[in-house]
Amino acid sequence: MSVTIKDIAENTKTIFMSDSSLRTLLDFERVLDELNVYVFQNWRTGELVEGPKYEKYFITCTFMWAKKNMPDPTGGEKLLQYGCEVSYQQSRLVAPVKIKTPDDFKPGTKVAKLASSPVWLVTVTMPKSLMKEIRTGSIEVGNEQLDLEEIESAYELGLDDDQHKTTETQQDAQQAKQQQTIA
Repeated sequence: MSVTIKDIAENTKTIFMSDSSLRTLLDFERVLDELNVYVFQNWRTGELVEGPKYEKYFITCTFMWAKKNMPDPTGGEKLLQYGCEVSYQQSRLVAPVKIKTPDDFKPGTKVAKLASSPVWLVTVTMPKSLMKEIRTGSIEVGNEQLDLEEIESAYELGLDDDQHKTTETQQDAQQAKQQQTIA
């Protein structure tokens, strides 16, 4: 399967014409970021060429890299641990050449010749349930929504240090004192 610039442009146009597609891609990217896939070599530089494709329980996107910049397969292995499917395929990108001389046109036309270059296509199929579990800025623990920014700022302030920990009796005494001041 070869990829053409025209196909990529059509896919991009379709995404920007649909708010739900754009939102889905942002969720897809957020999951990749939260799972730390971008720490692996070249995962950041991939370009979306196809998708998102919607299935009942999955979202599928295909990304492209130049052949020499293949993404580290360890990033794909990380996604496998979370129920994603990842496949790698070698392909070719067909694109017009940059016009420098009259020889760069197709004979008898004013249309540029096409050149093909080797690329890697990586298709990631992600469960919708995973995208729902990893929410923007919050996480659900014990049926309570916790704000991740508040948790991070508490760590930065050192509130997780032993000196800030209290025993249950100290906590009970603090609660009783607070109730007395309220009454």
